[in-house]
Amino acid sequence: MNFLLEGFFQAFQLLLSGNEETYSAILATVQVSSYSMAASLLMGIPLGFFLGYFDFRGKKLLRTVIDTLMALPTVFIGLLVYAFLTHRGPLGDFGLLFSLSGIAIGQTILALPLVIGLTATAVESMDQKLHITIMSLGANRRQLFAGCLWEARHGILAGAIAAYGRVMTEVGISMMVGGNIKWHTRTITTAIALETNKGQFGMGVALGLVLLAIALFVNVSVSFLRRRY
Repeated sequence: MNFLLEGFFQAFQLLLSGNEETYSAILATVQVSSYSMAASLLMGIPLGFFLGYFDFRGKKLLRTVIDTLMALPTVFIGLLVYAFLTHRGPLGDFGLLFSLSGIAIGQTILALPLVIGLTATAVESMDQKLHITIMSLGANRRQLFAGCLWEARHGILAGAIAAYGRVMTEVGISMMVGGNIKWHTRTITTAIALETNKGQFGMGVALGLVLLAIALFVNVSVSFLRRRY
């Protein structure tokens, strides 16, 4: 039990003293997750709206594929992205392997099915007469799209939170594509795994507390937005 108390004490020391190694992993995580979430939301919300709003041939099959990809293992995504970004792969000339950009690509692939699938579910659960009401008020297609998204905003927010949580806590992609390079591509999760294996329990606890703080901040912010709007 003493080692747990010592670990928490060391964790607070590292965070309060501004330990550069600890904050380097935090900064890398925030950068990568921001890039991947921005990309997945920009692509996933319109695609999810299309999937949930329109009926077309092959929709059920496509929905099944999206639902399957929502549970895709992170190590498998890491393997595929690594294969594409390695110097022998089709994207090897871009030098994205062992970089934050490479990790962001993998995490975008991880988050995108969640955003698409949960956005589609939110749109499908809306009142079927809503679009008729919006069109009867003289709305154009862009306004119809915006109005439907606004009505489905809570479901879309839930999808974004789920995607963000999976991106923030994944290890396989960051380890395989980023290489866990100190001061460069080491993220919170890969640092926790490495430092704990080295016996540096304090740093692992410190980074774990940061993850909890980020999760708390995101959930409080979403709760505020729900009450505000």
